[in-house]
Amino acid sequence: MFKAMRRIDRQVSTDATIEILEKCEYGVLSVVNQESYPYGVPLSYVYKDGSIYFHCAEEGYKLDSIAANSNVSFCVVGRKQSVPEKFTTCYESVIVFGQASQVEGQEKREALLALVAKYAPDHMESGKKYVQNSGDKTTVIKIAIRHMTGKVRPQ
Repeated sequence: MFKAMRRIDRQVSTDATIEILEKCEYGVLSVVNQESYPYGVPLSYVYKDGSIYFHCAEEGYKLDSIAANSNVSFCVVGRKQSVPEKFTTCYESVIVFGQASQVEGQEKREALLALVAKYAPDHMESGKKYVQNSGDKTTVIKIAIRHMTGKVRPQ
């Protein structure tokens, strides 16, 4: 179902792929809208328990697109360095294919707290209160990973 990576010599292990996902700050979610146009949107996320979670408003283009087609792709780019004298770039990246779905209850709360821990670790107590008071106004989406590859071009 998923093609093998063309540059297999640059593919990294699953553990290394997860490390890249865990350390990157932002990724690009790609969906297909109701008119079959692709739509990519940058967002913050957390990798937790083998899935990717992100939060968003209660309505919008992302959610409309996911409702129409839950198949998504998610991409992150980690360390990157241009090497102009060699006309190349050193990088690390991950591409994920999966199914997006809305989560509720305890899973939603845990995902929001994981986002607080990732992006505001020095503010966990106020983050817990924020999740308690505002969590019902937030949508949390889980990407259940079906396939992922990590790719690195070292220096």
